[in-house]
Amino acid sequence: YAGVETVGNHNLSAEEMKALLEKHGLQAVSAHVPISAMESDLDSVIAFHKAIGNHTLVVPFLAPDDRAKDAAGWTALGQRLDAIGQRCRAAGMRLLYHNHAFEMESIEGKLAIDWLMEGASAANVGFEVDLAWVVRGEQDGVKMLQTYAGRCPRVHCKDLAPAGQNEDQMGFADVGHGTLDWSALLPAAKAAGAEWYIVEHDLPKEPLHSIRRSYDFLQEQLG
Repeated sequence: YAGVETVGNHNLSAEEMKALLEKHGLQAVSAHVPISAMESDLDSVIAFHKAIGNHTLVVPFLAPDDRAKDAAGWTALGQRLDAIGQRCRAAGMRLLYHNHAFEMESIEGKLAIDWLMEGASAANVGFEVDLAWVVRGEQDGVKMLQTYAGRCPRVHCKDLAPAGQNEDQMGFADVGHGTLDWSALLPAAKAAGAEWYIVEHDLPKEPLHSIRRSYDFLQEQLG
């Protein structure tokens, strides 16, 4: 692995985090940061990530109470993100939104993610497409990437196990060892502007074994 997407600071200062990354020869390519942290103290968030060499911030998740019930609510969320993204862009940073399955629900004739993205400008808010959650949400990963081509500099690569398997791992699988069609998804991700393919598994039984298998598969596919 050449890069890593961080989640939290693990009680490290920016200097300590940077030293740890350098020790392992890793580049911080993006970071998951709660929307609450960005809205309460964006300047500090930006300063930390600039210090570790990261220039891409990602809103990773919405708590159930923050999930809109109608199109207007999702559009308003997009507008909130746009305001954050505008400040990020002015500081030389980039803001993305990461999906789960709940944004794949149809609301008033469109998917929730579509309302959200329409509420934000492409210049200020990009999309970190999590392909497994798109498919679990019963949508087409290739079509999603095509819809948001040019807004997808980061793509989450994880896989879904066949129905009834890996239930102790939330039904997820190592990349290339599940049911997703990577022969179609990877070219679509590249065409959509993916700069980094981020391996993820929410609950692996053997984390090191999992990241090795996923790396080997993607290395074989991507070269």
